[in-house]
Amino acid sequence: MAKAKKISMKAAKSETSLDNEQKTKKDPVKGILIDARVLTESSDEAREFYNQSRFGKVAESGKVELSLLEGLYLMERGRLIVKSEAGRALTSEAYIKKCRKIEPNFWIRYAVFKDMRNRGYIVKTALKFGADFRVYDRGVKPGEDHARWIIYPVSEGSTLTWHDFSAKNRVAHSTKKRLLMGVVDDEGDCTYWEVRWLRP
Repeated sequence: MAKAKKISMKAAKSETSLDNEQKTKKDPVKGILIDARVLTESSDEAREFYNQSRFGKVAESGKVELSLLEGLYLMERGRLIVKSEAGRALTSEAYIKKCRKIEPNFWIRYAVFKDMRNRGYIVKTALKFGADFRVYDRGVKPGEDHARWIIYPVSEGSTLTWHDFSAKNRVAHSTKKRLLMGVVDDEGDCTYWEVRWLRP
């Protein structure tokens, strides 16, 4: 039997390392939008995205490969400047437009990604689990421990069949993670529902 419960994802009281970086007024890192990713320059500042806050992954070249969501998040914080492959700097609006062509559900996913990151959680993709994201408890970095939740972002107005809902719950259960539904309203605010198996 599955039971859903609305949960409060409290914001972290301490500042994130990214916020601390921003206070030191470093120059933004430069990156290029290539297909469905952003590839940064090879620099210590770029690698700090990964080392401090686990954004992206470090390639053999020393560059950091960011997801589209991570790219926008860092752009909005003034930590990243993204250019097109032609070398033109992209505004946030132009970047979002390109992302929505690649991924139609981009805005809903970004609302949840941004909200969770702002609350101090590390959020990584969970495609191998058949979910959108895996979310780590505060203070836990990927590789140190397993993710606590897998999360599915959904629009408040969307519908799920019982079959879809059951499939999502089974994925969470089989991966020993909790299922979290991130419901995004028209204003971009997020509400979270945690689903767990119960024995009657």
